[in-house]
Amino acid sequence: MERIQNFINGQYYEPNSNEWLDNYCPANGEIYGQIPNSSRIDVENAYIAAQSAFPTWSQTTLEERSRILIKISELLEANLNHLAKVESKDNGKPLHLASQIDIPRAASNFRFFGNAITQFASESHDSVGHQAINFTLRQPIGVVGCISPWNLPLYLFTWKIAPALAAGNCVVAKPSEITPMTAYKLGDICNEAQLPPGVLNIVHGLGSTTGQAIIEHPDIKAISFTGGTKTGAHIAKTTAPLFKKLSLELGGKNPNTIFADCDYKNMLETTVQSSFTNQGQICLCGSRIFVESSIYDTFKVDFVEKVKTLKVGHPLKDDTDIGALVSESHLKKVMEYISIAKQENGRILCGGHSVKVKGFEKGYYLEPTVIEVLTNTCTINQEEVFGPVVTIMPFNSEDHVLQMMNEVKYGLSATVWTNDLQRAIRMSKQIQAGIVWINTWMMRDLRTPFGGTKASGIGREGGFEVLRFFTEPKNVCIKYG
Repeated sequence: MERIQNFINGQYYEPNSNEWLDNYCPANGEIYGQIPNSSRIDVENAYIAAQSAFPTWSQTTLEERSRILIKISELLEANLNHLAKVESKDNGKPLHLASQIDIPRAASNFRFFGNAITQFASESHDSVGHQAINFTLRQPIGVVGCISPWNLPLYLFTWKIAPALAAGNCVVAKPSEITPMTAYKLGDICNEAQLPPGVLNIVHGLGSTTGQAIIEHPDIKAISFTGGTKTGAHIAKTTAPLFKKLSLELGGKNPNTIFADCDYKNMLETTVQSSFTNQGQICLCGSRIFVESSIYDTFKVDFVEKVKTLKVGHPLKDDTDIGALVSESHLKKVMEYISIAKQENGRILCGGHSVKVKGFEKGYYLEPTVIEVLTNTCTINQEEVFGPVVTIMPFNSEDHVLQMMNEVKYGLSATVWTNDLQRAIRMSKQIQAGIVWINTWMMRDLRTPFGGTKASGIGREGGFEVLRFFTEPKNVCIKYG
């Protein structure tokens, strides 16, 4: 039983509240640790440490900031095997996924922004005819808040922290209380990399207590949040009167549209991945699958056959394809959506049941589930399920499927499978989403903007977009004539 602590000013502290939360292992349903439920006093202490560190860190040379961030990246890579096991145990995801995707990507985040900050240039404008020059001075904001979700714990935690630090800010960060362990381990790595005390502070706890204290703090000047749309709306409402900068990466109900002229074999293999990777607990998973009518029956048979071969098992087993869902309450939520789909005349083609894994019967396991639905307006096609559940239905024309793709409140990502280049470009312009993949899925270039439209969020992460978010632009005009 491990009891973790808050990381403030380069040291570890028990919560001032003396309140603790149980941490469950999704694979077996057992409590294996406790985490702080930090109070406003804990958040205030983290803020004071960050504010004290800011004058020095913000004036640290770009080269020195870059060196430290890249050192953190190297240490993450050096500890990959240990961190992957910690992530798998804490989250329920297969170990091979944590080893090949999550921890390497966390290291890449620090390396990318460590390098990017040295190339982040300001604009200048020579005012011809006025003997004046204007330039844009981009300065760090100060102390910022970063709040990350449970589905990709270290991956998304570092996706926020790395650019905030690179830009010269100091951070008060809160990982998900459901998956806190790799964020906790990051403290030691930052100390080993000689990140100055107070530059990064990590406080643990519930969103309703610790998270609320961060977003309400009058002197934390910006909030970067990834999580549910309902929580994002609450943050927007709370922070609006405080005039904080806000970046919200929220939910998705992403369409995966398949035309008859696609590369069928590649499409089928990738569609299984885009449906069920990380137990479907990725905001970018293609949970609504639309298939052109002429190949619909063939696709339905082939897809279900492949899905049935996916093995549900303990996350640490090498042959596990589908690990455990993150919590008992989340498993119940996903099961409720399956039940609603049945009530609305959805046909379960495979899956739909919880699974008892031998030796780990109390774990939170669910079969990968494919549901044939009659309309795009059914509940399961309109609301984010965030589990190993996808729906399929046919379409007859490009206009028909475009209407269905956009007929949700979300607009995060979309995938289109076609070998018609004109159609691909034409549809990309009309799809209401922040990310459109053509003939691929989850192919990310960290230089590109990441985020969604509508209820999927506000602002963009990634590349220079996020460095712009974590800096304040100031126009300086000099008349020299």
